Order: sequence, then structure tokens, then C-alpha cells
Amino acid sequence: MSPLNLYGHSKQKFDIWAKEQGVLNRIVGLKYFNVFGPSEYHKREMQSMVRRGYLQVLDSGKIRLFKSYNPKYADGEQERDFLYLKDAVEMTLFFLDNSQVGRIFNAGTGVARTWNELTDALFKTMDREVTVEYIDMPDAIRAQFQYRTCATIDKIRKAGYSRPITSLEDATTDYIQNYLLSNKRLS
Repeated sequence: MSPLNLYGHSKQKFDIWAKEQGVLNRIVGLKYFNVFGPSEYHKREMQSMVRRGYLQVLDSGKIRLFKSYNPKYADGEQERDFLYLKDAVEMTLFFLDNSQVGRIFNAGTGVARTWNELTDALFKTMDREVTVEYIDMPDAIRAQFQYRTCATIDKIRKAGYSRPITSLEDATTDYIQNYLLSNKRLS
């Protein structure tokens, strides 16, 4: 597999470096999938669609999603493994408590969900009718756009991480109700 962007290249370089150094089993590398949650304000245009969508709904009453340019996916049916920040933190802390475990692990839910499902969860939490506008995808990202990402999490489960992972619906509700509505930061 060939990485599609700088972030993907950095993950691949870490894998290669750890193998070359012979430290693959003595260090932990985590590959985080589509993390969203409290305190992502600093990410500007790279903020999650939950935060951006929340602001779009407040501003215009609708969410804007990219149209699909892949005939295998309808508009809004592109898939992502959306991981709530609180779960990402728990996964990370697991390795602090289990220092004998080393390798490279995916940090995700193991479940691919669509942008439409994320949108439905967001509107439900905001107690509003779902209104989506599908917009053209910028030419600059169209060629490398990923239509599906999903973490394989069997390695982290086999390493002993057994906590349940928050559903997209529950995570969206917690984030909006307990953080975005009150502009509260995670502390």
C-alpha cells in the first residue's frame, strides 16, 4: 500500500524505522483514526466534522458534505472510522499501564461509519431536522480522497485492551451536549 498524504507517509516511515532499529517490540506506536472531541479548537480547518457540522447547523441550519466522485459510494456514504477523543486517550493510557506491551497499533473503533450517519447523529443531538447540502469536492483533494478508512483493531484487543469503545451516536451526543453547547474544554 502506498500512503496518499504526508500523514500517511509519516505512519509508514515510523513502521520502517522501528523495524530497522529492532525496537518494534519495545516501543508503542499508535495510528489514530479520525479522532474527534473536546478541545480541538486549535485545529482550525482540520477540526472534525462534528465540530464543523455543529457550527454549520448553528449558522445555516444545514451541513455541507462533499459529493462522491466514486460510483461505489453515494453522496455522504463515504466511510470513516470515527474515534472519540476520550477513547483515544484511554487507548493511549492503556500502554502506560502495560509497558511490557510493544508494537504498532491502530487506535480506532474497528467500525466504518458514513458521513451521513455522523450527520444524522449530530442533527438528532441538536434536536433538528436533518438538512444536508452536497457540495463539489475541491479539485486539489479529489485524486487522493479516501472513500473508506477503518482501523483493524484486533492487535490492540489481543494486547489486552478490552474497554468498550463509545459509539458514534453516544460520542457525538457527549461532545455536543457536554462541551460544544457550553464551550467547555476537556481538562
